[in-house]
Amino acid sequence: MKKGIYTLILRLDSDVDIVVGALGTIRFEKGYYAYTGSARGPGGLKRVERHLEVMRGTNPTRRWHIDYLLPFTHLEIAVTTKTEDDLECAIAKGVGSQLVSILRFGCTDCKCKSHLHFSRSKEDIKDAVRSAHAHFL
Repeated sequence: MKKGIYTLILRLDSDVDIVVGALGTIRFEKGYYAYTGSARGPGGLKRVERHLEVMRGTNPTRRWHIDYLLPFTHLEIAVTTKTEDDLECAIAKGVGSQLVSILRFGCTDCKCKSHLHFSRSKEDIKDAVRSAHAHFL
């Protein structure tokens, strides 16, 4: 399986409070979320399929912050950049430069502000994600 960096664009249809592991309870507003992650390990971009299993409820394991949010959302699109390079933080920062950051989400192993970003606008979030990934193609 190819390796790379991915960003999931998710739709949340109503406001919800979710306990997200050690982060505690977070209020997620109705709208669109972009989560950027790395798939440079042995399974490569197969990690995206794992996220879809968590979203569908066929995988009950909660390993990462995103696993707590996924069951409440719908996938709009998954954008991938096939690379062996460590671009996860650069892409997350690129996405975050244009959107609202959900502080400390998905970035306990780095110094980023966040790897999850929010917008009420589907077009704004898609533009931010495409722009951030295109920068590295």
